[in-house]
Amino acid sequence: MKMKDTPEAKGDLLSFKEMCEKFDVTPRTLRYYEYIELLEPEKEGRTRWYSPREVARMTLIIRGRRWGFSLEECRQFLLIYDEEGTEAQNKVWVEMADRQLGVLDEQIRELRTAREELQGMRDQVARAMK
Repeated sequence: MKMKDTPEAKGDLLSFKEMCEKFDVTPRTLRYYEYIELLEPEKEGRTRWYSPREVARMTLIIRGRRWGFSLEECRQFLLIYDEEGTEAQNKVWVEMADRQLGVLDEQIRELRTAREELQGMRDQVARAMK
């Protein structure tokens, strides 16, 4: 992943502001991810620097959230890599993905039903107005 060339960049590290911009998150969100130990930036006084490892972790967190995983599930998934390596992480990932695909399929079914009901009610009211 190529890092942006900005005056704030320190080699291949990103500043706090750059991380927020890169991932379109608020400073509060980024600080919270650090607080719950999803991210561990390097610190120089009050300045935080994010390594390629932290950028990769943030990418996984953002994707996981978009796919409906909780922050705790993301944390556990990242912890597996740290403790057991890629193979164990990939095995758990497939299991998590299978489960989440089922959840998303159910949500899609529920949304289709809700849409059909709304469309029916809308059509009924529109006919009544004529």
